[in-house]
Amino acid sequence: MKLIGIEEHFLTDEIHRAWNAIGLEAVDPSMAFHSGTFEVRLLDLAEDRLALMDETGLDVQVLSLTSPMLHDLGPESLDLARRTNDAIAAVVARHPERFQALATLPVAMPDEAALELERCIKVLGFKGTMLCGRVGTRNLDHSTLSPIFQSAEALGAPILLHPRTPELAVRAAYYSGFTPEVDIGFATVGLGWHYDAGIQFIRLVLAGVFDRMPGLQVILGHWGELVLFYAERLAVMDHVSKLAHPIAHYLRNNLYITASGMFLPHYLERAAGVVGTDRLLFSTDFPYQYRPGHDARRFLENCGLTEQDKAGLAHGNWMQLTGEK
Repeated sequence: MKLIGIEEHFLTDEIHRAWNAIGLEAVDPSMAFHSGTFEVRLLDLAEDRLALMDETGLDVQVLSLTSPMLHDLGPESLDLARRTNDAIAAVVARHPERFQALATLPVAMPDEAALELERCIKVLGFKGTMLCGRVGTRNLDHSTLSPIFQSAEALGAPILLHPRTPELAVRAAYYSGFTPEVDIGFATVGLGWHYDAGIQFIRLVLAGVFDRMPGLQVILGHWGELVLFYAERLAVMDHVSKLAHPIAHYLRNNLYITASGMFLPHYLERAAGVVGTDRLLFSTDFPYQYRPGHDARRFLENCGLTEQDKAGLAHGNWMQLTGEK
């Protein structure tokens, strides 16, 4: 059974240098995660990556730039995004049966980002794009960012909404007071990342983005970034939101869920119960969640779904979402 991982990350030396040039490591502690073995695997887009895909049982990786992408860069991100997308398109062309791609966008310039997304979908053959939360001080529901979402809906291009580190004031208020190591872990991979991504999605719902763009499709990783586990409480907002539909409607019609390497059957069961089995996607969150031992394939084989739903999780739902034959 063909197995497609839709959240599989890369990095380039040029982007790493751009982050360093603006001193991003001083304000975003997640920069430390892009080092050592992770850095080696992020930068590799050839035989070593393919070998690890084979080992875990993954047939296809959908490549996306790792967080925080270009969200903290200004006008210089336009040419950087174009060069990055062209380079990834060349990687896909060398291994068309093994790689697909999500667009890297110059999000600080939404109009230009919308045009770059169109180029990536129509010219380069990419499948969608990835965003990772705030752009400067703007949350994703800010009206100035609408061109990106409008372009995505018009193109039928899904948006993977990836975690990023909460801003400094939030970290100081909620994720500090322990050792530096604990503070960083708490604010990022331990919890903060996932609250941040889930809140960004809920902000899009509450801002009426999906009422204005009903065809827009968003993907949340890590089994829904905590959102699905509070669907019942979110429903309370229906009394005051003045949206066109109950929040449950947007979970069922505008949201896809992927595993991000958290291979937990009971989380899968919860996700299926909220969004439906036809909205489940597979991913390994490479390289951060990579584990040896045929890990991805083993989870698929033992996930508890019917064979039909298993095929949907493995590849069918992604192919239908992206119009792939």
